Amino acid sequence: MSTATAHRGDVERHRENTIAAVRSAVDAGAEFIEIDLRVTRDGRVVLLHDATLERLWGLDREISQVDWADVAALGEGEDGIPLLADVLSLAAGTPSTLLIDSSAPEIVDAAMQVVLGSGVRVAWCGALDALRTVRALDPEASIWLPWDRRDLPSAEVLAELRPDVVNTEYLILSAELIDVVHRAGLDMACWTVDDEDAMRWVLALGADVVTTNRLGVLRKVVAEGRASWEAAPRPVKLTGDELVEAIAVAGELARWANDFTRNADLGDVRTKANAADHVTAVDLAVEEHVRKVIAERLPGHLVVGEELGGVARPGVPCWYVDPVDGTANLANGVPWTAFSLALAIDREPFVAVVGDVWRDQVFAAVAGKGAELDGRPLELQPSVSSESGLEGKIVSTELLNHSPWPGMDLFLDGLRDRFCTLRVMGSGTLTLAGPAAGRGVGAVIERFSPIDHLASALVVREAGGVLLDDNGNETVWPGSGGILAARPEHAQELYKLWSVARRKGV
Repeated sequence: MSTATAHRGDVERHRENTIAAVRSAVDAGAEFIEIDLRVTRDGRVVLLHDATLERLWGLDREISQVDWADVAALGEGEDGIPLLADVLSLAAGTPSTLLIDSSAPEIVDAAMQVVLGSGVRVAWCGALDALRTVRALDPEASIWLPWDRRDLPSAEVLAELRPDVVNTEYLILSAELIDVVHRAGLDMACWTVDDEDAMRWVLALGADVVTTNRLGVLRKVVAEGRASWEAAPRPVKLTGDELVEAIAVAGELARWANDFTRNADLGDVRTKANAADHVTAVDLAVEEHVRKVIAERLPGHLVVGEELGGVARPGVPCWYVDPVDGTANLANGVPWTAFSLALAIDREPFVAVVGDVWRDQVFAAVAGKGAELDGRPLELQPSVSSESGLEGKIVSTELLNHSPWPGMDLFLDGLRDRFCTLRVMGSGTLTLAGPAAGRGVGAVIERFSPIDHLASALVVREAGGVLLDDNGNETVWPGSGGILAARPEHAQELYKLWSVARRKGV
């Protein structure tokens, strides 16, 4: 049977971190009740999550600058801010254990005096430095090790804190992490799970403790049993901290790759599949650097690269990197190459950057947040011109390996008949991204690869462009075959030309 932790008390019914919320969670049978602590100016330990009183009480003042007498005057009765000592008394003798979330060592110092003086057994979670203080002050304390990384906790960190529980944001949970935790003789906890399907998923995966703001819902889901849990879909998301770091890492790598590629010695230029398939020392150096940075900054994330390979795994964040797209151009002195990097889980992309090396520009996109070019938003608004056809426009494509793709000549003929010009520049990454920045009205890639094209596809989608697969379905990641990117007003005309040319060219 999985254990429930009521996050800040029973917040479905009462204001968080109050006597009323804690009492209701005890009455509801929560095995753990998570509470947050702060210290007033005169040294009293109270229940409060935020450093200020603004969110809950409308006072833009830090709790550390307010005396207890003033704090006690806020709210009414059991709905006010309580002292830790009073909450300890409430939990004493009940089956519920208070789980104290501590953000700083100085709060632990003050709280530990209250806890040890009460004789009430509690558990501790929170920041790593705060928990080190807990362990130093109380060798017998029950500690929940915070783990916000996708790699596995080391034997050293487990030995240092001697936790009873490993506690992670539920999106980071994996069967491998749970197995390591269980083999160490510890319980696996996750927070904060409020979606019903997410509850079912973490229970099916094997979580022992689930922290929630919806205690009644969690009880209902637990009662459903394993068959219901196993039918729930896996959440496909990044944690908030992961997304912020991923955006920063991607941008830094793109700018670094632009500079490095323009200035580095090519070294020995070799070939791979054939004489037209080049690889240089720059390709290898850029990909190795990308892998090193991601391993350091986003541990547990995978990398699949053009030069060094790799394998994606279900549910695990994976970066797709082409260190130099357009290596034949680079090897032949043609200044038209790109750096491509995209982060996805399964087939859902989250972050993308494209380095336009020789312009020293960076396209960037975040799913649901839009796209930009060097900080300037990219927004493809449909043309208001009466000339909405392809006449006088430019469309781009790329060869299939070093040969025309089947039907490419017919596609060219169709564009010619419309007085539309076709370009083949030698970088699928830049070709596909081009329409997002107004570089032509459309682009066709005959064989989609996430390594080469996923970053550009996300940029186009987030800029408001249209992406179509072989069958005319909108997609950012085709299952197989090719992809078409276009301004909205030209997408259907281009798709018709492309599909007819491909069908007749087979």
